[in-house]
Amino acid sequence: MDRALEFELIKDMGEERYNHTLRVIETALELGRIYKADLEKVKEAALFHDCAKFQGQINWLKMAEDFDIILDTYMEYNQDLIHAPLGAKIARVKYKIEDEEVLDAIYYHTTGRENMTILDKIIYIADYIEPGRNFPGLDEIRKEVFTNLDKGILLAMDNTIKFLVDKNKVIHPNSLKARNFLLMELNPRIR
Repeated sequence: MDRALEFELIKDMGEERYNHTLRVIETALELGRIYKADLEKVKEAALFHDCAKFQGQINWLKMAEDFDIILDTYMEYNQDLIHAPLGAKIARVKYKIEDEEVLDAIYYHTTGRENMTILDKIIYIADYIEPGRNFPGLDEIRKEVFTNLDKGILLAMDNTIKFLVDKNKVIHPNSLKARNFLLMELNPRIR
């Protein structure tokens, strides 16, 4: 990796977040090799997936407004989600990323979306299962992801939705659409 870029990312996001990013890159590349994804795109999307998570106090709503990002009500209500579309915009503007598939993977890495691409799936789940994470159900999800990507992602989505329901949090419709799409793909209706 270019040293100047590495120093810029560390300066922007801090060493702890940057180390998380390195673990996401390693996990994503491992999955990319298994599922035959474009490894250059995998690495680029993983590298920039959290590029909007700057150090210090961030006013996500103000930053989104500054970058002319139109947020839906769910993102305004759950501001933890804003860094994903903001990251896609920063990757495009600041880091000159032009590949739409890479930008989409960054944009949807927190919520998922209906009919996710292989790159979307890999970045979504690599961020979720990277080795620095530790929470209930994660070992089962990690194991499943490396044998059946869609089943592993479905387990992760179910785990996240249960967590959000237990915390009385809003669930973004993209997450529900992504989950339902995967569920129907894995369990096609018999006609």
